[in-house]
Amino acid sequence: MSEGPYGRHGFNANAGGYGGGQSYGNAPPAAGGYAAPSYGGQSYGASYSAPSPQGGPAYGSQYGAYGAGSDYLAKEDDNAKGPKSGAKKRGDFSFLMTYGAMARMFGFGILNLKTFKSQRATGVSIKTLQLYSLVFFFRLTSIIRHEGYLPYDKSGDWLYHFIEGMSLIFTCSALWACMGPYKQTYQADLDRFGELNVPPGYGAVYLAVPVLLLAIFVHPNLNADFLSDTAWTYAMYLESTALIPQLFMFQKQASGVVELLTAHFVAALGFGRVMEFFFWIYSYHELANSSGSKLPGYLALFAQFVQLVLMLDFFWYYYLAVKNATPLVLPSHNGMGIV
Repeated sequence: MSEGPYGRHGFNANAGGYGGGQSYGNAPPAAGGYAAPSYGGQSYGASYSAPSPQGGPAYGSQYGAYGAGSDYLAKEDDNAKGPKSGAKKRGDFSFLMTYGAMARMFGFGILNLKTFKSQRATGVSIKTLQLYSLVFFFRLTSIIRHEGYLPYDKSGDWLYHFIEGMSLIFTCSALWACMGPYKQTYQADLDRFGELNVPPGYGAVYLAVPVLLLAIFVHPNLNADFLSDTAWTYAMYLESTALIPQLFMFQKQASGVVELLTAHFVAALGFGRVMEFFFWIYSYHELANSSGSKLPGYLALFAQFVQLVLMLDFFWYYYLAVKNATPLVLPSHNGMGIV
């Protein structure tokens, strides 16, 4: 659809817009137009139609035809690129997605620094690392192939992919360190979340499998691809539960003291989740499925909210520790073991 009689790009000349060429005979002037004077029965001027004051056919069809065509082609080009983050109106807030991803990458970078510098895996939950490895892997399989869940700003061109890729590398690196060279320092007796009727170390299946089933049945449709949409949704839902084994492990520590760098690692992940939560508060309604239901958006927002609620105690004691420059000491709780 053209933006007016002059098209998207303003005034557009048309070869046929001035009366269809020159006339060398006694051509009658067009209605409301002008014909050049004839000398000896021959006219040397060009006959053209004056624009209609009311936007008549001579004005709109001749001056606006080219503009309408170029506008249509431009829209086809825009549609071919595919949307990022669902719609342009989310562009003003999509930087929060990138900031959240950067916070997660920073957190796992801190964890690698702590693990390899101290050469110890104490206080780190392997189950949390396993779950986050799945989170980053499935998210990357979705955003590399499609653009529906990418930030709309320029970070969605390549930076967001790079950040998520580095996060996966950092997570796998820390997981390898805890299960490989520093395995003797890993506190398996404290990292026992979900170890009921499963082999030791496989308790994360109680989170990974039910969340996968939920993502298969309840997911948005921004990519219009079942596998891609399910992969992104699985990463979103699973990330909301991935810190539960780590928080469980904190509670099982007899002293309640959390190592400084481990505390920074968990805080960075929580901060990243806060950034994404604020983004989805504004944009959750765009996470609709193929039938138009907004249930996936409501569920994604609810899952992130639950994760932040579970971390409230940690955030409070982390704030006190940073403020007072003291070690982070978490109180012991009964029951599920969430701090």
